[in-house]
Amino acid sequence: MDFQIAEDSAPSEFISEEQRRQLVGRPPATGAWRTGDDPGSRKFTAPFSLTLESGEELKQAVLSYETWGSLNSDSSNAVLILHALTGDSHTSGSSGPGHQTAGWWNGLIGPGLALDTDKYFIVTPNVLGGCQGSTGPSSLDPQGQEYGSNFPQLTIRDQAAAFDFVGEQLEVSTWHGVIGGSMAGMHALEMAITTPEKVRKLAILAAPPYSTADQIALNTVQLEAIRSDANFAAGNYYEAKPGFGPHRGLALARRMALLNYRSPKELNERFGRAWQSQVSPLSKSGKFAVESYLDFHGNKFVRRFDANSYIVLVNAMNSHDVGRDRGSVEKALALITAPTLVIGVDSDRLFPVSGQQLIADNVSGTVHGGGLQVIKSEFGHDGFLIEIEAVGKLLADFLA
Repeated sequence: MDFQIAEDSAPSEFISEEQRRQLVGRPPATGAWRTGDDPGSRKFTAPFSLTLESGEELKQAVLSYETWGSLNSDSSNAVLILHALTGDSHTSGSSGPGHQTAGWWNGLIGPGLALDTDKYFIVTPNVLGGCQGSTGPSSLDPQGQEYGSNFPQLTIRDQAAAFDFVGEQLEVSTWHGVIGGSMAGMHALEMAITTPEKVRKLAILAAPPYSTADQIALNTVQLEAIRSDANFAAGNYYEAKPGFGPHRGLALARRMALLNYRSPKELNERFGRAWQSQVSPLSKSGKFAVESYLDFHGNKFVRRFDANSYIVLVNAMNSHDVGRDRGSVEKALALITAPTLVIGVDSDRLFPVSGQQLIADNVSGTVHGGGLQVIKSEFGHDGFLIEIEAVGKLLADFLA
């Protein structure tokens, strides 16, 4: 796959000229935010140490985070929004210095919006192990070298525990709401189970109570795609020149993941058997439009993410099981006493609604709306990010 992007490398109706220009040239070895880069809207916690489930201690770690709105006098209006696998702290806002992409939930956060910043103080941290300001594999270790493949293995519980340090930094002892979709829903579940006194309301969107064998299998193939890239160099690629990092492996992993995020119906109706440009895909130089779409998103992704970080985060997702060491999944979910909003997407093939149904049926707290709320969407798993109006109404009603 050539990363020198050609003019016809993605369907023109899906990208702007500005986006096209951003993809010209060879990508850097890592798309991670690094110390010394423009911080944009990021803030940072004080350094902290965390004992991991493995028994290893991660020292001098920090989390980056962003905030919207103002904390009230008794710190009772703080809402924690957690991000999914390839997200970061930039939940709302435009792209620009320090932020390569616009907010991943634009349209939900702001004055008078569903997550009303005239009422709530909104906080989103970049997860531990991430690559957009929080300590992760692209960060420098105590010896001054990138952790790379030496970064410790994390679990969802480790990452959830790290969010406590954001609360301490902001002097928030109890969150008015904790909201998480996909991987973030895993973190939110762990917070509500482990520290129920810190979660007043809980919203889970398109997330399961545990990772199934099918989901782990899909994740494992993506990780193997990254490790099989000759330029991955066992995770020690940070000194590589642009164009010589593990871009092909990371882009392939992203393309594979995207197929799980979207529904077959959407892909079939959106692309059909259309060609890219006027060149038949029956010739060596031609492509189907859906191929070009996947190429574009893979090429875009490697410019804002880190291959080692992807491995750490996906392995953490594989660890997810609220029932581990708690008797059963049902017993663990029963430890959740906060009022809970559970949202599923009817076309989600990554985390089907059966998982959200299990959550809604077993939490001890009141389930908002009387049970699982299913959003109808053609967009598959990504529906929780795209169906802003439906998601926003449910969240606004719940938090109020």
